[in-house]
Amino acid sequence: MKNKVKAKKQKKSKKTKIPYKIRNWSLYNKSLVKRGDITFWFSEEAINEWRYTGKQSQGSPKIYGDIAITTALTIRSLYSLTLRSTQGFISSLIRLMAVKIPVMDYTTICRRQKNLKIPCLRHRKSNGPIHVVVDSTGLKVFGEGEWKVRRHGYSKHRMWRKLHLAINPNTGEILSHTLTTNSVSDGEEVPALLNSITDIIASLTGDGAYDIWNVYNDLQKRKILPVIAPKINARIKKHGNSADQPLYRDEAIRLIRKIGRQNWKQTVEYHRRSLAETAMFRYKTQFGDKPLAHSLVNQKVEAAINCRILNQFTSFGRPDSYKIAA
Repeated sequence: MKNKVKAKKQKKSKKTKIPYKIRNWSLYNKSLVKRGDITFWFSEEAINEWRYTGKQSQGSPKIYGDIAITTALTIRSLYSLTLRSTQGFISSLIRLMAVKIPVMDYTTICRRQKNLKIPCLRHRKSNGPIHVVVDSTGLKVFGEGEWKVRRHGYSKHRMWRKLHLAINPNTGEILSHTLTTNSVSDGEEVPALLNSITDIIASLTGDGAYDIWNVYNDLQKRKILPVIAPKINARIKKHGNSADQPLYRDEAIRLIRKIGRQNWKQTVEYHRRSLAETAMFRYKTQFGDKPLAHSLVNQKVEAAINCRILNQFTSFGRPDSYKIAA
C-alpha cells in the first residue's frame, strides 16, 4: 500500500517555473536607479501655500497648509521615519536651503493627517476602454513576527488591515485603492474602487473572492465584462432553455466544464490577474507590510500617499519581459 502511494506521488509532476528574460534591461535598470535619485527643493508655489491661508474654523487655528503636511508625510513614507524624525528631516532641509518657512511640530503632522485629502492618483489617461484587475492584501497592524508564529504559534491579539487595489494591467499603475478592516470582504469594496476610476472600463478581472452576485449585478449595471473565476463548487443559476439573457457566470461555468479550468483561464486572459499580486509585492517591498500610522483614519491617508509614490516610480520605466523557449 505504501509503495502505491509513493508511486502516485512520483507520477505527479511538479510545476516548473517558466523562465522570463527582460528585453529592455538597460532602460529598466536606469529606472530602478532613478527611484532613489531624489532632489528636494521648495518651489514658489509650495512656499506661498506652506502657511494656511483659508478661513479659520472653530477650535485651534491652522498654521500650515495641506501641502506642508503632505510633504512631511511623503518624506516619512519614503524613508520609513517616525514622526519626530520627520520633523527633524524637514528642519534640516529648510535650514540647508535657507528658506524662510516654519517647521511644523510632529504632533501637528499626526493631528492633521486624519483630515488630509489626497488628490486623485496620478495615472495616464487612456483614449479607449481599459481593463482593470482587482485584488487585496493584508497589512499587519499588531501581532507577532513570522518566526514566532512558526515556532510557537500565534496569539489572539492580532490586528490586520486590508488594502484593496485596482490595477491597470497595461501600464501597471494603481487606478484606485481602499483600506479597510480585515472583516470587510473583497467583493464589498468593488463599487468603491470603480467609483474612483474616471476611465471607461471594459472588463474587471478578479479571483474567486469576487465570485458573488452583488459584484456581477454591479458590473452589469456599469456594462463592465466580468472576468472572475467561478468557485469550484459553483452551480448554474439559469437553465440553458430559459428565454432570459444568459448570465455571464453561467456561461463561464459551462465553458469550464467543456474545456477545463486551465484552458478557460487562457481563453479569457485570466492570468493577467497576477499583475495585481505584482503590485502588492512592490507595495510591501517599498513600504513594508506594516503601516507607520496607528489609527485607521491615518492609515488610509498613508496608503493613499504610498500609492501615489508607486505610480511615480512606475512612470520611470517598467520591464519588458518575454518567455524563454525551452
